[in-house]
Amino acid sequence: MTTSAPHTFLVGLLGKGIGGSKARHMHEREAASQGLQLVYRILDFDTLGYADDDLGKTVDMMERMGFAGSNVTHPYKQAVIPFLTSLTPEAQALGAVNTIRFVDGKREGHNTDWSGFAASLLEELPSPIRGKIAQIGAGGAGSATAFALLKLGADEVVIFDPELAKTQALAERLAPHFPNQTIVAASSPEHAIKAAQGIVQTSPIGMAGHEGLPFDLRLLGSDQWVTDIIYFPRNTQLVEHAKSQGLTAFGGLSMAIHQAATAFDIITGHPADAKRMRADFEVLFGS
Repeated sequence: MTTSAPHTFLVGLLGKGIGGSKARHMHEREAASQGLQLVYRILDFDTLGYADDDLGKTVDMMERMGFAGSNVTHPYKQAVIPFLTSLTPEAQALGAVNTIRFVDGKREGHNTDWSGFAASLLEELPSPIRGKIAQIGAGGAGSATAFALLKLGADEVVIFDPELAKTQALAERLAPHFPNQTIVAASSPEHAIKAAQGIVQTSPIGMAGHEGLPFDLRLLGSDQWVTDIIYFPRNTQLVEHAKSQGLTAFGGLSMAIHQAATAFDIITGHPADAKRMRADFEVLFGS
């Protein structure tokens, strides 16, 4: 009896300084577990020698080459939008895209960061999101995390980013969607972190290739929880320090798994098993 050949998908990742990304392993192993053929290509603009201005041409190239879709990471989650055909309501509200689907001559922009982050908080935290939450960073990922915090019930999200105009624009964009909650553009990390129940770190500081600290660690309180959405390295210096102080602290692996699982479903049309993806990651890279 003849069996049909498995579906084949060509998928990419657009970003800069992303040589350490584990996305390829997550997507290719999940596809193999489902009997699918999936090839995942990391398009690191630093490694390829591409300039930021080459983003549109690169999206054109991916479409011509038959890519089924692509993940998008720092620093192109916002910059990629002009090169897309349509946005989902969530991506439109956030002004950020982390997943592109190429279909029928169209380029759909999706955002699975916010739902992935929400799922990670529900997994990692012992109590619901309430009160004031501090956020460091107002870029593409920061848009998604703030959206998720408000969706989960934070009364106030206070955001600091060195580019104040970016923070103000994010607050103005989200405010209409959450009229009964407060979004504040903080003037300093101290302003954001003081009296916050939790701290969400969304800037690239602490990522491989962007070493350092996003704020003075002396600002941490004794009863706050801390999360850093970075997952390579597995635990940033911020997370390690917070854990050493007895705080609930975790990195971005859970968010990465959940957003990847949803992106896999969008691009391939085959729902992913997030628990299996995490187990595969642990086997490959350890806990």
